[in-house]
Amino acid sequence: MAIKVHGQPLSPSVQRVLLCLAEKGLEYELVLVDFGTGQHKQETFISINPFGQVPGFEDGDLKLFESRAITKYISHAYADKGTPLIAEDPKKQAIIGVWLEVEALKFDAAG
Repeated sequence: MAIKVHGQPLSPSVQRVLLCLAEKGLEYELVLVDFGTGQHKQETFISINPFGQVPGFEDGDLKLFESRAITKYISHAYADKGTPLIAEDPKKQAIIGVWLEVEALKFDAAG
């Protein structure tokens, strides 16, 4: 299995990635990150996410972080799988883009 998601399943950012993978019907491995032992600050994890935050994502030799960037990658890289998440019509894609921005800026409370 090439796809790995590093994090905790209760994290909203990790859930965002897991939901996208489910929409695409993709198999993946969830690699639990133990915050209690500081695993997220160790070199192994920092090499995936330099900020020491979840999620971390691997697809073969590709390493990504930031859940919204990961979901965009999945949507494009696996466009032919599962639920279509990219519209061919530019107007429809623009509407999707608006709602992606709403989700990005209004869904999570400011920290």
